[in-house]
Amino acid sequence: MASPLRVTWVQADLYWEDPVANRAMLEEMLWEHHQPTDLIVLPEMFTTGFSMRAEALAEPMNLTTFRWMWQIAAQADAAVAGSYIVREGEHYFNRLLWMEPDGQFAVYDKKHLFRLGGEVEAYTPGSERLIRSWRGWNICPLICYDLRFPVWCRNVENAYDLLIFVASWPSPRHQAWEILLQARAIENLCYTVGVNRTGSDGAGLTYAGGSGVIDYQGNYLSKALARNQVETISLSYDELTRFRQRLPFFKDADAFTLR
Repeated sequence: MASPLRVTWVQADLYWEDPVANRAMLEEMLWEHHQPTDLIVLPEMFTTGFSMRAEALAEPMNLTTFRWMWQIAAQADAAVAGSYIVREGEHYFNRLLWMEPDGQFAVYDKKHLFRLGGEVEAYTPGSERLIRSWRGWNICPLICYDLRFPVWCRNVENAYDLLIFVASWPSPRHQAWEILLQARAIENLCYTVGVNRTGSDGAGLTYAGGSGVIDYQGNYLSKALARNQVETISLSYDELTRFRQRLPFFKDADAFTLR
């Protein structure tokens, strides 16, 4: 059995299109919180807010934000996950970077781009899910709008134990955020972490936060208010395993193939 996993989520009112200010703020929030952890989760586009100005704001891989995340991971002895705007050749991605303390990393490019916000025109979609093994846990990180698509999130034969959504989920649809997080946790028999932002952005959108951790029965184990907040919570692998063994709903799941 794996040891408990300590997860730290960071909810913040991001500075609009200001990577320097956002990195400094998030770093200060983490060090003020100063609790041992295994995994730190930051919001979607945590360096800029949910901006469509990809050409102006994108970074190549292995530059400032990449190295900053490596520094945070090494100092905290924890994995760090969050998305930011990345350029590869002529393409721009809303890319989640998974960074480990020794510099090993993996990436997930957002599959479902938010058409109503112009993301389809600004970014290239990803095509592959990421499941990362970390300290005995299998973890699947996804991004915001992916939450609305249960087939993409589907936990086939318990491939992962923890599902993560980093997000910029606006206030008018906040109820959907909470309900869908609970639904993904229940149907996939897994812990689910949702990390949203707060405040307002330069596009005129407001955000109510609501970051938190939900267990495999849909119960909130922690939940944020609409303010800057950092919280660390410990997740039990043993309790998850016992629940899956007692109620193995996944054995009756429908088979399907993604195209």
